Amino acid sequence: MRRIFLFPMLMNMVIAQSLLPGVFKMSAVAEFDSSAYKGLKSNMISDIVPQADTLLWLGTGAGLAVVRDTTSIFTITANADAAAGELTNQTPVGGVTALAASNKTLFAAFAKSGEDISIGNGLIYSTDATGNDITWTYFDQPVDTEADSLAPFAKRFFKGLPITVKEANVTYDAAISGNYIWITSWAGGLRRYNISQKVWERVPLPEDGDQTLYTCESSNYENTPSGYILKDFYLNPRDPWDGVSTKNSDPKTYGNHNHKAFSVIAYSDTVWVGTANGVNRGIIGDNGCVNWTHYTPAADNLSGGFVVGLALQEYKGHQIVWAASVTAAAGETSAVSFSIDRGESWHTTLDGERVYNITSTDSIVLVASKSGLWKTVTDNPLDVAKPWAKYKPAKQAIKIGSTDLYSMDEILSDEVVGVSYDKRPFYSSSATVWIGSWDGLARALDPNGTNWQVYRTKYDASKVYAYPNPFSPYEHNQVGGAGYVHIYADVKVSFVVKMDVYNFAMELVYHKDFDRRQSSTGSLKWNGKDASGRMVDNGTYFIRLEYDQKVKWIKLIVIK
Repeated sequence: MRRIFLFPMLMNMVIAQSLLPGVFKMSAVAEFDSSAYKGLKSNMISDIVPQADTLLWLGTGAGLAVVRDTTSIFTITANADAAAGELTNQTPVGGVTALAASNKTLFAAFAKSGEDISIGNGLIYSTDATGNDITWTYFDQPVDTEADSLAPFAKRFFKGLPITVKEANVTYDAAISGNYIWITSWAGGLRRYNISQKVWERVPLPEDGDQTLYTCESSNYENTPSGYILKDFYLNPRDPWDGVSTKNSDPKTYGNHNHKAFSVIAYSDTVWVGTANGVNRGIIGDNGCVNWTHYTPAADNLSGGFVVGLALQEYKGHQIVWAASVTAAAGETSAVSFSIDRGESWHTTLDGERVYNITSTDSIVLVASKSGLWKTVTDNPLDVAKPWAKYKPAKQAIKIGSTDLYSMDEILSDEVVGVSYDKRPFYSSSATVWIGSWDGLARALDPNGTNWQVYRTKYDASKVYAYPNPFSPYEHNQVGGAGYVHIYADVKVSFVVKMDVYNFAMELVYHKDFDRRQSSTGSLKWNGKDASGRMVDNGTYFIRLEYDQKVKWIKLIVIK
């Protein structure tokens, strides 16, 4: 999986979907948690994780949500007063920043916004998240005390800077494997939860200049009255010295970018960790010790040093590790880096793409990026040349019964943030592609993504409204170089919806007819331009909608 570095807490307002035959499928399940909110509370979908036969867990900007079948979506109720160790059916408050599942187990991390920084706001874990009533174990965001300068690890110790605050200590990724839940929390570093012993522990990573760190070698420890301590090592996520400013005499002032952990995958005896200084491959040994190998752009040909997402592809007996690598220093490039030989060599593809998430199943690799969704199909796993195809933006045009009308919607965002390739037969006899964006969730209704079903937050269906409002055509809902404002109206019978846009002086600046009989029409929207294609001035505008033998007005503020 993943990640987005800055996590906005978005509470967008949007339309709920109508039930259309042939597209929707309900599972025979009992009533879900009655305290949960029915629907999405946010259109920002960053994580998409399948579980069991039908469940699809969503990390959203307003909490943890679950798709239980094609018509049933719930957002778990949040509780600001949860106590550490408490068993609860509620989640922490905030947006979901990490999400991981394994069999019936589910783990999620939460964050909230501070004045100028994101704040880790707790973790939840359930050994059975597949039932109708889910019990979560709640953990405070892991922090250290000032006295925790000697950290226990694998029945030995290492020295480190105590991380005593939740600011910048946000868990951006998680992986469940064997007896451990691994988490990456930026300034909080790499940590893991020992499931059987029910304890959290910090995990050391190589320092920036080191290619290896072998914590399983007894010779790398010194015997002290406090126990065996890792030699010549200090875990410190602070920035290293820049080489220009006056250097502080206290060595603890400076740290390592490689100790800022951001992404993780784990399987069998192996764990991979992406940081602000490359990728680390760990082999787990006795008592949970880890022998690390550290890969960087300078030494190993990674395209960029900031690795925000990782994925494992297993196909035809081969393992390919994929990394979303972002520019961290001069001379680097944002792209996808991959290795076909367990990290011994690295190759670059999708050069120049700012990637958020990567997922893989069998021969298929999907990449969610700033410019959209990309796909490659692996024939020979040893080929380093990777041909890519790009999906068009998700657009919904679903025939309404036997009428000539379509239910239309679209994701008004080039950026695809989350992605999942779902092979469960409940949703499709072949496979289903799910994508998350700043503007909602979408499910491909065919393998090539020529038609989609869009899921959005519920609002008052009896009202007409525009969102976002105020609207900035240079910032909001960017598609193909243009920005759009969504317009919602619960149209029931009209073939054509007529839209007129007036300025504050009630002068007509734009007109468009939306024909619901044409599958290419798309959703009701406006790009902020007048009839001549000129961007309108800042100010107040009035949108007149005519449909179903009535007229509705919307007031919209445009701020460029």
